Amino acid sequence: MRMPVALVALMLAAGCSLISIDLTPRIKPLEERTVEGSGKTKILLTDISGFLSEEGPSPTLVIGAPPPRVPLLVRLREELKKAGDDQNVKALVIRINSPGGTVTASDIMFKELDTFKRAARIPVIAVMMDVAASGGYYVALAADTIVAHPTSVTGSIGVIMVTLNAEGLMQKLGLAAAAIKSGERKDMGSPFRALTDDERKILQSVIDGLHSQFLARLVEARKLPLETARTLSDGRVYTAQQALELKLIDRIGYMDDVLQVARQAIGVDEARVIVYHRPSEYRATYYARSEPSSGSLDLTAAQLGSIVGAGPRFLYLWWP
Repeated sequence: MRMPVALVALMLAAGCSLISIDLTPRIKPLEERTVEGSGKTKILLTDISGFLSEEGPSPTLVIGAPPPRVPLLVRLREELKKAGDDQNVKALVIRINSPGGTVTASDIMFKELDTFKRAARIPVIAVMMDVAASGGYYVALAADTIVAHPTSVTGSIGVIMVTLNAEGLMQKLGLAAAAIKSGERKDMGSPFRALTDDERKILQSVIDGLHSQFLARLVEARKLPLETARTLSDGRVYTAQQALELKLIDRIGYMDDVLQVARQAIGVDEARVIVYHRPSEYRATYYARSEPSSGSLDLTAAQLGSIVGAGPRFLYLWWP
């Protein structure tokens, strides 16, 4: 079978080496877009949505598909850096729609927002959408003001560790797992055997420590007595009205109310509401979310697999 002349010429030009063609879509830098208002003063609107994780989705190439999504932590840092370089950005509104996620991702987002707020010296307002629970509420604690939609659900203050015990199934299948370990507790939390009472106490101590960190954030941000914070932090969720009465949030309102709060905080009657977007990304109104996750608020099968199948993980997550 003869090779096409063009292919032969191409191989000769390449020195008969393997030719690699990178077809990965390029991620373009963020651009500013005004969604409403006018004037020199800007109010930046950003999003924290879906499952909070340090990891991004696996990159895949589909013909005709949009560029790969940027991990949430990466995008948040990128937006805050861009806003910090713009002297006209005078307020930040964070729209939160999340049941939480990993302890580390929640804490990093809190820290990024808190650091930005202190460095930029501008008011930060968090607005809760459908759900801002557990890690979602943890992130909201970095804001100066927390506003919830009338139908928001929040709370679920606490820590959960999810692991899988497949020991019974493996016995039925006649399978056994062997672990060669340097210490008795090295495979603690393994899905191939049940936890011992001592191991449960050890893991509970870790959870209690992480819960204490959540409580410390809550006490500091909301100016609550420690005992009150403990009472509120048994994992239950609250309606917006309940959260307001318990001083977990500052007020109830809609997006136009939130923007009015922002304008009042910076002492202006008019300001431009801006978002950062990538080319071809639709963000024409303040209800358009940035780079929506495919799983929305629901944990996708891949996320469930990563939580359960990758060994024990500690989560600030509302997961009924």
